Amino acid sequence: MRQLCVCVSVLLALATMAVARPKEGPEQKCKSGPVDLIFIIDSSRSVRPHEFETMRKFMIDIIHTLDMEANATRVGVVQYSSQVQNEFSLKTHGKLQGMVKGINEIVPLAQGTMTGLAIKYVMNHAFTAAEGDRPKVPNVAVIVTDGRPQDRVVEVAAEARDKGIEIYAVGVARADLTSLRAMASPPIEDHVFLVESFDLIYQFGLQFQDKLCGMDLCLESDHGCEHLCESSPRSFHCLCLPGYTLNEDGKTCKAIDLCAGGKHDCEQICIPSPGTFTCGCNTGYTLNDDKKTCTMIDLCAEGKHDCEQICITSLGTFTCNCKTGYTLNDDKITCTMIDLCAEGKHDCEQICIASPGAFICDCSAGFKLHDDKKTCTNLCNTVEHGCEHQCISTPDSYYCICPEGQLLAEDGKGCRTCRSANIDLVLLIDGSKSVRPQNFELVKQFVNQVVDSLDVSAHGTRVGLVQYSSHVRTEFALKMYEKTDDIKKAVMNVEYMEKGTMTGLALKHMMENSFSEAEGARKNIPRVGLVFTDGRSQDDITEWAKKAKEEGITMYAVGVGKAMEDELREIASEPLDKHFFYTTDFTFINQIAENLKLNVCAEESQGEIEVKDPCACESLVEFQQATMSTLEQLKTKHILLYTALVH
Repeated sequence: MRQLCVCVSVLLALATMAVARPKEGPEQKCKSGPVDLIFIIDSSRSVRPHEFETMRKFMIDIIHTLDMEANATRVGVVQYSSQVQNEFSLKTHGKLQGMVKGINEIVPLAQGTMTGLAIKYVMNHAFTAAEGDRPKVPNVAVIVTDGRPQDRVVEVAAEARDKGIEIYAVGVARADLTSLRAMASPPIEDHVFLVESFDLIYQFGLQFQDKLCGMDLCLESDHGCEHLCESSPRSFHCLCLPGYTLNEDGKTCKAIDLCAGGKHDCEQICIPSPGTFTCGCNTGYTLNDDKKTCTMIDLCAEGKHDCEQICITSLGTFTCNCKTGYTLNDDKITCTMIDLCAEGKHDCEQICIASPGAFICDCSAGFKLHDDKKTCTNLCNTVEHGCEHQCISTPDSYYCICPEGQLLAEDGKGCRTCRSANIDLVLLIDGSKSVRPQNFELVKQFVNQVVDSLDVSAHGTRVGLVQYSSHVRTEFALKMYEKTDDIKKAVMNVEYMEKGTMTGLALKHMMENSFSEAEGARKNIPRVGLVFTDGRSQDDITEWAKKAKEEGITMYAVGVGKAMEDELREIASEPLDKHFFYTTDFTFINQIAENLKLNVCAEESQGEIEVKDPCACESLVEFQQATMSTLEQLKTKHILLYTALVH
């Protein structure tokens, strides 16, 4: 068996000489005894094409060193992956040329790694008389693999060794050393070889140089090789480590620079090392997962910046910029709006309204903007308005107002006095979440404006307040306060509910509780209900709105924003144009309060005070035409202002 090891070692030691040096003549072949040799090569998918070519060359180089006479060496080749395929058997080729041709025609299977299955096949089929195995001739198997077996190898390898097959296990790169030791024949150190890459398979042969035929000139002479010395029968040759090539002197080596030779596929930078290379990227780029191409580092896209508005990317860095109408601050990060109004860079006569990098002009109350969109005029100064007291200009018209304690006459110009009637007034205010806290404060101001127009006292007008959302809460009853200031203070202390919109439930509460004698409602005193809402009711209002009016309660309905006009009309008393009010914006509800005045005047009639039709009241506040015109113009102005600011 030791003689067999020596001969196989001789064969393997010469595996890579074909490239490093010229082929030796037949007289230099090692004269080995008869051997039946089977190569078992791994062709799983993990073996890359160029690695399989190295394995193919490994076999060809070895058989070139063999004595292929009829009574000497026979060679067979088996490849395996998830299955086993016999490429040619021991009896197939009797000449070197046929074996080389057969090896060159092998097509890799590229599947799994069933090493145990391959050993079993070689044991049961390849080393049989039918396939050319000779009796009393040593059987040698050389397994070359790069991975971990996917089946069991321990038992089948032991069985093969028991049948007299000497197994050499050569592992490359990713091979599992434990599996190699389980397959190889003893002693393990003479039969297991693990190399870092396919390019280093020649090291398998170098392990046997002390057993070569004849004197080992590499050990017994001053060979002068810079890297490696390879002995051959009666000679030696210098070799270079992987990544180097032999110089013309046959002894020294120089690094193979694939970058300088252009033999790389790096997109930007090629970093050479002997016989290989790695790729890099220029400053401001990062290497992609393919380890070849580069992508610009876009700190803006990755969010790795602190620009307030606009991030402008450049190689590996960024700069900040601002939107139109803004200027970059000294910190080069934040932006400040260009306020042409504050800088005095405008030609507005009265009011300048700034937007980023632009402006629009407006006029003070009572003035109208001219067609030049810059100057203003007061309509009251340009027309014969006929107002008895004061003329108020609007953007497209004007209206008259009267002094405190007087009301506008039916002609809309003169003023008349009218003492406020004594009434029991209950206000139902919407505290749903859609109102929002800041608008709820405006609602409370609206309530106090209404209260300011009333003659509040124990025997005069009484006021109660109810807030509703998903439930109803009496904030204060009719009997609770007798002074205007107390009521207004209580109103400002009301806390916002912030839930749903149950208007029907609020009307029911008003009917059953607020206008009860227990809460301060009086007999023979007109009852007035005012509902304020900003949205659609989440329950039915029909039943209780109808009952309220049937019970003689004068109902006012005030809606803002998303309030449903149909619901407001259903709540309001007739005539609707005197009891129903709507505006698109909370900021306009103070105008409604100013013009509301509750349209109630007193008239003595057999000791009773009745609520009259506002159109027939002696002290009528004839405000509807001026109010609706004002509201419409205010709405138009604010829409235009908003549009200008946005754009």
